[in-house]
Amino acid sequence: MTDDTRRSSRFAVAIVGTAVLAAGFAIAFRAGLTLVLRGIAHAGNVVEAITAAPFWLRLLLPMLGAFAAGLWTLLLRKRESVGGVGDVMEAVALGTRKLSMFGTLVKSAASWCAIATGGSLGREGPLIQFGGTAGQTVGEWFNVDARHARVLVAAGTAAGFAAAYNTPLAAVVFVLEIVAGAIVVETVVPTLLATVIATALTRAVVGSGPIYGTRTFVLANPGELAAFACVGLIAALIAVLFTRLVSFGETAFHRPWLPPPWRQALGGLAAGALLVWLPSVAGNGYEPLNVILDGKMLVPAVAALLLAKCFSTMFSVSSGSPGGVFTPTMLIGGCTGYLVGVGLARMGLDVGPAGGYALVGMAAAIAATTHAPLMAAVLAFELSGDYAVVLPLALATVLATALARKLRSESIYQEELRKRGVAWDITVARREDVR
Repeated sequence: MTDDTRRSSRFAVAIVGTAVLAAGFAIAFRAGLTLVLRGIAHAGNVVEAITAAPFWLRLLLPMLGAFAAGLWTLLLRKRESVGGVGDVMEAVALGTRKLSMFGTLVKSAASWCAIATGGSLGREGPLIQFGGTAGQTVGEWFNVDARHARVLVAAGTAAGFAAAYNTPLAAVVFVLEIVAGAIVVETVVPTLLATVIATALTRAVVGSGPIYGTRTFVLANPGELAAFACVGLIAALIAVLFTRLVSFGETAFHRPWLPPPWRQALGGLAAGALLVWLPSVAGNGYEPLNVILDGKMLVPAVAALLLAKCFSTMFSVSSGSPGGVFTPTMLIGGCTGYLVGVGLARMGLDVGPAGGYALVGMAAAIAATTHAPLMAAVLAFELSGDYAVVLPLALATVLATALARKLRSESIYQEELRKRGVAWDITVARREDVR
């Protein structure tokens, strides 16, 4: 066996190991949340648990969880960020960051505490970062070279994303369009392999269908594309306002006289105040988004949920509780699209079900915040399993991205890097690859 064959074989085994670790962590993370909610609250999800709780517990639980999250983050060294995707972007595209397994596990534990107690956070953050860190760790175990080590981080990141959303194709596009910043051929095959393995393992445990169920949305007429274009533009405006709200919250919370964990506790208390009024704001937004896609929520409730979700996520994220904003953004976009669809129908226009507009709005909001229209369209398609909505998805996500870039030149992840003093310039990464 030649040296090249040994290296290739070792690299293939490393990809499989990375995918298995990413899927195993995702399954354990979900199982831990389910076990606590069922064992203590006798509820199937966090929204049910918060809804059944007395008002004073709705207020205090998020504060206690955020306080615990703040205590966990105190274990991190000052140079370690609380971010997730920004870390793996540096590790993959720029090659300037070494991911810490200890730091990743601490952040994941902090995020788990905040999510389990009703914080408005997505669980994709710790799953994505663990996947990337697993790739780096496995690369060190197998002593792969620097170039293959970065590919392993990319593959692990995609595996974590796929395990979070049950969307293997969107996971690959997420890495290529956002994390790597370009379609790098040598990254495609390892990333595809890792996502297939991670998705297969996750589906074996949590189920194989689209996580938001299977629905059929149809175009009422060809002219309805203009209505979906409006959804894309309006969702982009809402998404940009949301990201600015989060940035404002970070400035407001990060005061010298308000250190962790008191900073996180204050944010949790503010989020808890919203739960007293609207329990469905709890968690990442998965449960109410399913109801909205089915068209079963009243318009005033959707409008209230849209407003409350923006502020509850800002309170949770801006105060420093680790977690993702990806899934909460999906709910914000879904609410926006639903309201637009219902409004057009009430104006007497011939439009399809409002749930279809919610799906397109969900994708448009993600595209606007990440500046990744292809990933957002593929994600929504895989989540719904509905081919008929592909054209509206493509149109809305492209328009949303174009408008968002005009209003805010950086994506949420690029902004995260800039705040750390890292300029996101893919040209630099390409030069390093050539060297």
